[in-house]
Amino acid sequence: MAAMSPLPKNATAPFGPSEVHGSVMLGTATPLWRRMLWSSGPGLLIAVGYMDPGNWATDIEAGSRYGMALLWVVLLSSVAAMLLQTLSLRVGIVARKDLARACRERYSPAASRALWLLAELAIVACDVAEVLGTALALHLLFGFSILVGIVVTAFDTVLVLGLQGRGFRRIEAIVLGLVLTIAVCFAIEIAMVGADWSAVAGGLVPGIALLHDGHAVLVAIGILGATVMPHNLYLHSSIVQTRHVADDDGSRADAIRLSTIDTVAALSLAFFVNAAILVLAASAFHAKGHGDVTEIQDAYHLLDPLVGGALASVLFAIALLAAGQSSTFTGTIAGQVLLEGFLDLRIPNWQRRLITRVLALVPAFLGVLWLGDAGLGSLLVASQVVLSMQLPFAIWPLIALTSDRGTMGRFAIGPVTKSVAWALFVAISAANLWLLKDFAG
Repeated sequence: MAAMSPLPKNATAPFGPSEVHGSVMLGTATPLWRRMLWSSGPGLLIAVGYMDPGNWATDIEAGSRYGMALLWVVLLSSVAAMLLQTLSLRVGIVARKDLARACRERYSPAASRALWLLAELAIVACDVAEVLGTALALHLLFGFSILVGIVVTAFDTVLVLGLQGRGFRRIEAIVLGLVLTIAVCFAIEIAMVGADWSAVAGGLVPGIALLHDGHAVLVAIGILGATVMPHNLYLHSSIVQTRHVADDDGSRADAIRLSTIDTVAALSLAFFVNAAILVLAASAFHAKGHGDVTEIQDAYHLLDPLVGGALASVLFAIALLAAGQSSTFTGTIAGQVLLEGFLDLRIPNWQRRLITRVLALVPAFLGVLWLGDAGLGSLLVASQVVLSMQLPFAIWPLIALTSDRGTMGRFAIGPVTKSVAWALFVAISAANLWLLKDFAG
């Protein structure tokens, strides 16, 4: 059976679906393990967005305030992300177009522009979290002030520009290294903190009693917004097209199956990281009477005396820096996908990166000036709530498109998957409306 192939070294663009042109398809006799190897990668690029600094803020606050009680929210959010991302990859593989372009073709110009603006807002909100997280990591590791750290993050555009023309596989390899850095750091820290694994298991069981607490609901929605990122739905439908798939149903079914495995594996790793952050906060802070630790920098400074070793805080800061930088790549690619898909506009990647970063620097800089360093946690949580607010506007067209047999043919989702997806849409929309009502009241 034909399968997805790697990119050629002479691909003309470093990011985006145009890399697929001229790629070499693997033969029908290719072993399964090799097909799985070459199909892996897009899921990892999606997963880095699920472990960015915004996740840290919500998970640390959830763990320090409520112990393991909101761990089930992380689990269910991760499962929801897996469902939605598998729908997204299905669009790219079957329809051979990304979700943004499909929306432009499906909806009126006004509706399409509105969806584009909302998706761009989500990218800026995500980039605000990356700016703040990276600036904080530089502050913790090297002693820079937060404001100086924010200015320094403006220059990561140079990194993206330097990678132009290096090929998509190179980007995936760099991101893999950053993700493994984060995972290893937290694995060591969890071992050092001595987590109560029976409490961890109990936290994975859904319980709604705590959700009568308005602030707990805010944190839970922040976790959801940080975990299920709207622009990732547009991104995934594009980057799966960097693997060439033969134009027959058997090859498409094989590609969907392999891409689903890639996605579930990568998002399972992201779940481990997010759960580890919450478990670390619950074990190091909540269990020891420090339920007021809601700032990442407070967590950093408290880890050494509570865990009993200088290594814990250093690993924490290194992982934070890796989290901020890994998300830089996917934010740039997602921005390109939105411009090409919604507006049929392509600009150089460094320009796209510069635009996004400038739009993120302004609120980040003003927020720190207004709230001070102590307000970083609030700014990070707020950025994730913004992401949650945008999520329904990406989910609706995704479900509508994958349910359309005229576009998807035999690969349109069935009634069970459709019902679960729409139920998820309703639940997220209701939570967001509840939150707006609570703020208005």
